[in-house]
Amino acid sequence: MPIFDTHAHYDADRFDSDRDALLSAMPGVGVGLVLDPGCDLPSSRAAAELAERYPHVYAAVGVHPEDCDGFQDSDLTELRQLLERPKVVAIGEIGLDYYWEDNPPRAFQQTVFRKQLALAAELDLPVIVHDREAHGDCLAIIKEFPTVTGVFHCFSGSPEMAAELLKRGWYLGFDGPITYKNAKRAPEVAAITPLDRMVVETDAPYMAPVPMRGKRNDSRYLPYVIEKLAEWKGVTAEEMTRVTWENGRRLFRI
Repeated sequence: MPIFDTHAHYDADRFDSDRDALLSAMPGVGVGLVLDPGCDLPSSRAAAELAERYPHVYAAVGVHPEDCDGFQDSDLTELRQLLERPKVVAIGEIGLDYYWEDNPPRAFQQTVFRKQLALAAELDLPVIVHDREAHGDCLAIIKEFPTVTGVFHCFSGSPEMAAELLKRGWYLGFDGPITYKNAKRAPEVAAITPLDRMVVETDAPYMAPVPMRGKRNDSRYLPYVIEKLAEWKGVTAEEMTRVTWENGRRLFRI
């Protein structure tokens, strides 16, 4: 059964030296689908172009909270144009990031998040949410858009927040950090998450799983995440691969 990496930034400059070789090889090493989300307009354009170049790559387009400084309504016009391409299947990576002090002001991040959620509601598209140290505000804002769902990427909230999102039809993304020793909440979140709401992600080139931690991450390392999730859920790695493949395709309507 092939793997679906539902979140990998192959447009990132850390792949400039071997991007084509790496992406071309993915189907041969068991990675059947990859979704590349944009973080600003240039990376969204690049992700859309990668999706057109490789049959197994799809894209999402959006403006990340760390990159939203200078966001204007004209940016929505370009996102709208990119979303007309057949292999651009979601809006993301969008959300809130309160971790870095030099990030754009919180109120402005919230405005940009709301505008992109409104676009998702209008176009009936799933979203990919980045939520770092902003759990309460992320939850409050997505509740303003009850018709919009998608995935909370690299979910790091509480089991209680997970339960609320699951009740509202969201999926949760599990990444390399679930293999780290300090992953205390992740097993509790996985325990309450039904198999049909889990997707697996690398966030390549970031957050490589143990035993690859510290290296540049890519989709070939996703089996380490799948094995850990399978262990927690009491299923085989093959079953977890199959379930997350089906979930990713359902979520992104592929």
